[in-house]
Amino acid sequence: MPIEDWRSPETIDRLNRLERPGFAAEFLRRNPDYRRDFIRTERRIARAAVDVETARVSLARRWGLRFRA
Repeated sequence: MPIEDWRSPETIDRLNRLERPGFAAEFLRRNPDYRRDFIRTERRIARAAVDVETARVSLARRWGLRFRA
């Protein structure tokens, strides 16, 4: 997934229109630590090294994420 330059006028305009949850998602999406953790979690799930629900709940807790039911 491409990560646009935060300073481009188009990106700034799009980010300024986001609500808080959308902005938070963009911030995390661009955070290298979160990206590594997400990839690591998905790899563990793919290897069946961990239960899908357990892994995703753990990822959410580490990053303070909340999902709608």
